[in-house]
Amino acid sequence: MKPLIKIVSASAFAMTALFSPLTLTSTAEAQQMVQRAGPVCGDRTALMTQLKGKYSEQPKSMGLAANGSVLEVLTAKTGTWTILLTTPNGITCLIAAGEHWEDMEQQNADYTPS
Repeated sequence: MKPLIKIVSASAFAMTALFSPLTLTSTAEAQQMVQRAGPVCGDRTALMTQLKGKYSEQPKSMGLAANGSVLEVLTAKTGTWTILLTTPNGITCLIAAGEHWEDMEQQNADYTPS
């Protein structure tokens, strides 16, 4: 199966470190890790357990994509966040992760920023 989305940011490095034990000795090594990183996929229950245990992240919101995939946003009170995508065949992939999550007040459809 071809990956739906490839992780190509610093979050790839962070999530690879989360899900596999490693020791980096230099910034250059960390940068190489980011360049080689692909999607982190696996069992949804296992991913949710790790995110809850390490970061206290809980499901915040979810949506159904046109292809039947379920997109979930997990957040923690500390501000960390993760986006997971579960495909119709049951594979869950970590799409992105970061810090400084903030909830925004929902705006009306006719809202235009000044």
